[in-house]
Amino acid sequence: MTATTTAKSGVRSVPGAPLLELENVKMHFKTKGDGFFARGTKWVQAVDGVDLTISPGETVGLVGESGCGKSTTARLVTRLLEPTGGQIRYQGVDIAHMNERQLRPYRREIQLIFQDPYSSLNPRHTVGTIVGTALRTHDMVPKSGELKRVQELLEVVGLNPEHYNRYPHEFSGGQRQRIGIARALAARPKIIVADEPVSALDVSIQAQVMNLLESLRKELGIAFVFIAHDLGVVRHFCDRIAVMYLGRVVEEGPRDSLYEKPQHPYTQALLSAVPDIGVVRGVPPKNRIRLVGDVPSPVDPPSGCRFRTRCWKAQDICATEDPALIERAPAQRVACHFAEPPAESILAETA
Repeated sequence: MTATTTAKSGVRSVPGAPLLELENVKMHFKTKGDGFFARGTKWVQAVDGVDLTISPGETVGLVGESGCGKSTTARLVTRLLEPTGGQIRYQGVDIAHMNERQLRPYRREIQLIFQDPYSSLNPRHTVGTIVGTALRTHDMVPKSGELKRVQELLEVVGLNPEHYNRYPHEFSGGQRQRIGIARALAARPKIIVADEPVSALDVSIQAQVMNLLESLRKELGIAFVFIAHDLGVVRHFCDRIAVMYLGRVVEEGPRDSLYEKPQHPYTQALLSAVPDIGVVRGVPPKNRIRLVGDVPSPVDPPSGCRFRTRCWKAQDICATEDPALIERAPAQRVACHFAEPPAESILAETA
């Protein structure tokens, strides 16, 4: 198909293409060898062959242990990092290696909500300046209408519109995150990457921010890439889940299928670790899957399946043949030679 260009935004697109596609995306960071006399260069394989598709208005969750590559993937999607390999197609157009001038119209449509609401806001700028930056950068409104639009955005995220002239230190953590959300909304994006947007907040404030994101998704039809450690939050918010381990997606599928019938051993172990509130009511606790050993180094990952060094199902083929991410159930893809649902439910109650 031939790409077309929208005159107003300057964004090229291919008719009928998904909103966003990641195909075999890699991000390897160069590092020096260990030790004072170390020679040569090593590569940290932070992201190593990620495939992911996001449709308009869809919410895709990325879950996994710390260091598995979730945040690096977020920065690749928003092109804060240039991948070392693979394609990142936005509406069918590859933006993986575009320069800053070419990327400018795409940055308007792909926004990021940062994890830390304290360090992500410039303490020297007022809220009006922070939220209004996108309006000025992308010529969203005339200069005379900037203040009105900033106040509208503050009201949308539940803040007092008259507080546009205050500084970030005058707000609580939850309010600062709302400012970050207003900043992301200012450019009228089609997709927002939320990198653990509630992990730095108190539990009571987390619910408020999540409810805000849920209402914005329904009202504005924005697609989300949602990164989180809390599997309960992910199940509540996301349509589809991708589970990452050591730089790769090991299982991906619809929310209900993945939570009710996880097929990859790593996914099963993650879900078995979810706190079970049924125990408080006298329900016998479910069996936990306890993984042995540590996560291998991304500098020197295991051959074959990267999870094999901690997997109770591992056999000889796992060390020699890298399992492909293939469909094992309707719309559910798994990268495992011995993928199968657990014999009995291992899912703790996450509602």
